[in-house]
Amino acid sequence: MLVIKKEQGQINANIRDKEVRLIDADGTMIGVVTSREAQLRANEKELDLVKISPGANPPVCKIMDYGKFLYEQAKKEKEAKKKQIIVELKEIRLSSKIEEHDFNFKAKNALKFLEEGDKVKVFIRFRGREVNYSILGREVLNKFAETIQEFGKVERPPLMEGRSMSMILVPNKKTP
Repeated sequence: MLVIKKEQGQINANIRDKEVRLIDADGTMIGVVTSREAQLRANEKELDLVKISPGANPPVCKIMDYGKFLYEQAKKEKEAKKKQIIVELKEIRLSSKIEEHDFNFKAKNALKFLEEGDKVKVFIRFRGREVNYSILGREVLNKFAETIQEFGKVERPPLMEGRSMSMILVPNKKTP
């Protein structure tokens, strides 16, 4: 795989080395030639002379269509970006004294997030003296995890962080 970094980017007349190792457009090794001769060969084929390995002794240059090469590189990067799966972390806030309807509504939202492939952070913020009864919050989070267990599993169990308790749920692996 040929990778040319932008800071390397020496092409055609910008190559100032006396001798270079030349690779032809079809990939055959021509050998060590002067940079002037390499430039003449590239001009004969109406292509560019590109330095691909400046650290080698002598530097390696290849005859290629540089514009086409850059276009294909950009196309490959764009295609790789399309295939990337971006997992977001969605948050759901509960209360230690949550009612059944609110609990079910938030569980339904969590199921929707998990089906889309996102992680879900479920947390309870304790206000005032509620922090003394953090066991109630842990029970609510455990009940929440049981409710959605067929769609997701607990990645991080309920954990107290200051005045809030949180857990993270991840979607179950989908079998094809």
